[in-house]
Amino acid sequence: MAPSSETDRGPSSGDLAARVLVVDDDPTVSEVVAGYLERAGFTVDRAADGPAALEAAARHRPDLVVLDLMLPGMDGLEVCRRLRARAGGGPSVPVVMLTARGDEDDRILGLEVGADDYVTKPFSPRELVLRVRSVLRRASRSPADEPPLAAAGLTVDPTARRATKNGAELALTLREFDLLAYFLRHPGQVCDRERLMREVWGWDFGDLSTVTVHVRRLRSKIEDDPADPRLIRTVWGAGYRFEAGPNPSGPPTAAAGTGTAAKGLEAGRE
Repeated sequence: MAPSSETDRGPSSGDLAARVLVVDDDPTVSEVVAGYLERAGFTVDRAADGPAALEAAARHRPDLVVLDLMLPGMDGLEVCRRLRARAGGGPSVPVVMLTARGDEDDRILGLEVGADDYVTKPFSPRELVLRVRSVLRRASRSPADEPPLAAAGLTVDPTARRATKNGAELALTLREFDLLAYFLRHPGQVCDRERLMREVWGWDFGDLSTVTVHVRRLRSKIEDDPADPRLIRTVWGAGYRFEAGPNPSGPPTAAAGTGTAAKGLEAGRE
């Protein structure tokens, strides 16, 4: 974890303009998280359940949502789905999900419905602030001088944060967009999950299943047949390779095994 000065140094210029919605039914957790975020320079709204969260997001669109998975009435997964549905094909609100330690299936479900990051309970509020800043930094990044990227029928405009396949708009989350852009910048290269986590997420540590889930979600949106991926290939024991040819073809790359590195998540063509 970063030293306290990283999160206690006061607001940055980006933080001052950022509005964060904290959704947690535990008033103590909500108060502590909101307090740390406010001291870091964010404007914070709070909600205690799913319907209240959706109402608050409609009233004042947040720049990011810190969302507890376990909520009364409507759980965090459903709240995340509805927030994504409201965005339609446009930019969606980044979500950092709070989950209980050990609930790996729930964390993966959270990523699969579009959460950009997650933090497990019990957590350090300072670490949460760092994660929030990291996600917002990625969301606000606008490389004005970078031209659009194009390969295999895909086009990514980093400045407009717009991605298309054969001219049709792709509805990508923040991390999915960054991951696709990274693959297009590095065609033909084998990228292991550690590299992708470092270069796309900006983390030197973390659960590598985060990368696996995002690759799977991205495949579901850009591959003609996600069960037989021809654009993002799995390279056994090494990582992933983006095939930049206009019509990728040929036999699929050997799938990752079920060894320790795969953590049981990359069997088949995951």
